[in-house]
Amino acid sequence: MKNALTIDVEDYFQVTAFDGVVKRQDWMVYPSRVENNTRRVLDLLDEFSLSGTFFVLGWVAEHYPGVVQAIANGGHEVACHGYGHDLVYNLQPHVFRSDVRRCKALLEDLTGVPVLGYRAPSYSITNNSMWALDILIEEGFVYDSSIFPIVHDNYGIPGSHRFPYDIVRPGGTIREFPLTTLAVNFAGRRIVLPIAGGGYLRLLPAGVVLWGMRSVNTTEKQPVVLYFHPWELDPDQPRIKARLRSRFRHYLNLDTTEEKVRSLLGELRFDTMAQVLGLDGENGDESASRTGLERSQP
Repeated sequence: MKNALTIDVEDYFQVTAFDGVVKRQDWMVYPSRVENNTRRVLDLLDEFSLSGTFFVLGWVAEHYPGVVQAIANGGHEVACHGYGHDLVYNLQPHVFRSDVRRCKALLEDLTGVPVLGYRAPSYSITNNSMWALDILIEEGFVYDSSIFPIVHDNYGIPGSHRFPYDIVRPGGTIREFPLTTLAVNFAGRRIVLPIAGGGYLRLLPAGVVLWGMRSVNTTEKQPVVLYFHPWELDPDQPRIKARLRSRFRHYLNLDTTEEKVRSLLGELRFDTMAQVLGLDGENGDESASRTGLERSQP
């Protein structure tokens, strides 16, 4: 079974964990590492002969267009991560629309290919921002990968669907590929554990993540999504002074991330998110297969 390999392209100083100490107007002051780190990821995928989906921040696309072109030239899918890495539930709808429209236009101008997918910064489509799905549909997005069915202080919709499904909204339908979780029974209770990647991959042993993903593939017969950021393969990045919790979340086990990613890439089958969802490679033709997709109307 093929699984979705996804990379969220942003620089180390643009993450939500540093929102309180890194101001947007100072982004150009920090030494950028996104070009070299993204090319490092591209080399890694070339080594394994894999294609992936790169959710690119619009700000990165605008300031480092060569990054987007290198991704597209490598045969990978380019998708939208919003322009300015703002949490969706903190935005007014008209501001969100402007943000995603600006990012989508930048990416399509650089690649010449329609952008089908969107992923919210820090998975910030929650019960408080479901209106964003209506805007994504109106702006021409075919799928979303922003909903994390877990409890978390910054994101999550606990109890929502765990596997790819269609979300029906008043203005149309969008496919959702939620971030992967593993359901286990413990002491008579059903617990849903995040195993999709990112900080969870850095926190957990690679063998545990691999076991969980294989379990989803074989026992539940569903695809998984793996995500990570280019900065997570860069243990030598500058250190930013922030709260202890923020530093813990960002810097934990950076020196072992690439090794863990390699172990997963070597053991599981991966492709772009569009391919795993059965979408037509370039235009998201709605006649494409929907095998295994559930339907939901929030």
